[in-house]
Amino acid sequence: MHAHSHSHVPATAGNNERYREIRKVTLVGSVVDLALGVAKIAFGLIAHSQALVADGIHSLSDLLTDFLVIFAAKHAHREADASHPYGHGRIETLMTVGLGAALILVAGGIVWDAGSRLFEPDMLLQPGMAAMIVALISVLSKEAIYHYTMRLARRIKSNMLRANAWHSRSDAISSIVVMVGIGGTMAGLPYLDAIAAVLVGLMVAKIGWDLSWSSLRELIDTALEEDEVGQIRDTIKDVGGVRELHMLRTRRSGSDALVDVHVQVDPRLSVSEGHQIGERVRQTLLKDIDVVSDVTVHVDPEDDSQASPCDHLPLRNELLGQLHRNWAGIPEMEQIQEISLHYLNGEVHIDVILPLELDQGREAARALAEQLKQRAGTLTDVGRVRVLFA
Repeated sequence: MHAHSHSHVPATAGNNERYREIRKVTLVGSVVDLALGVAKIAFGLIAHSQALVADGIHSLSDLLTDFLVIFAAKHAHREADASHPYGHGRIETLMTVGLGAALILVAGGIVWDAGSRLFEPDMLLQPGMAAMIVALISVLSKEAIYHYTMRLARRIKSNMLRANAWHSRSDAISSIVVMVGIGGTMAGLPYLDAIAAVLVGLMVAKIGWDLSWSSLRELIDTALEEDEVGQIRDTIKDVGGVRELHMLRTRRSGSDALVDVHVQVDPRLSVSEGHQIGERVRQTLLKDIDVVSDVTVHVDPEDDSQASPCDHLPLRNELLGQLHRNWAGIPEMEQIQEISLHYLNGEVHIDVILPLELDQGREAARALAEQLKQRAGTLTDVGRVRVLFA
């Protein structure tokens, strides 16, 4: 018995609300990024701080990612459609990969420029106090944006927003490195500003790599974290009627998690009861585990994770044809009310239900039952046969 239960992608109202929250927090960040980027580059040029110019480019790259985040959020929260039955969550993932790649390129440019200056002492710059003040303002404002964005990212469970929050914090950290470089150069160590610029570049590259790598793993359907999978497993086992589970598979789609599982139930349950247990598993996962948005439950009568021992067995029509041929000449065969088939352990077990009026005394009933069992038992695929009078 296999019953499939699917959830639906969350309603549009929730998606729209989520998009509006992402857009608001990201627009606030983008205004700060624009102001800081322009100020850092301008003051970096005026005050001769190469590290501050590099940091300004970092801030403007943040501005670019802010717009990418808004674009991705808008499209990722569209309702599922015929072409995208699981929704559009992976747009967020793709955008995060692109965002990380862009950061690595920006970092490469910063490191190349600063590195070339290190080998040309005449090209080293001499930053002043104005550059130091701009860097300090950057640290404070970017750290505030980080906390503002991260609070929402945790609440709505958005990896893309988490990535953007870290983007902001990386700008704050790089500004601290810049302050060290500027301070060192003002104290008479001209190499420090260029070295600081190289460190900023490497930091930006590291963040870009981390973002891209985690999202690439999602695109190739990497499972959820072990503790999350364990929580899902425990939740399923607690549902009444579930004997065991196997082939539990999980994957991410943007901020959502998709679950596919086989649950084992008593093999003699009706299809409808097995389906009811599967449906309860689905509803419980959706209710109890926030990150899960879609569940497919396969209901199994036995563990088929290693092999499916019943694959070769005939279906009902073929088997009934064989039974009727074997039972030919038994007059009571015409009065059979119901035949139930149970496909277990590589055999078909059969329950035959006859009307109660055929039970003409214990001996006659036993003789009829034996005759039906014996003839059915000669078929190679048939296991145990039960004859019931109802």
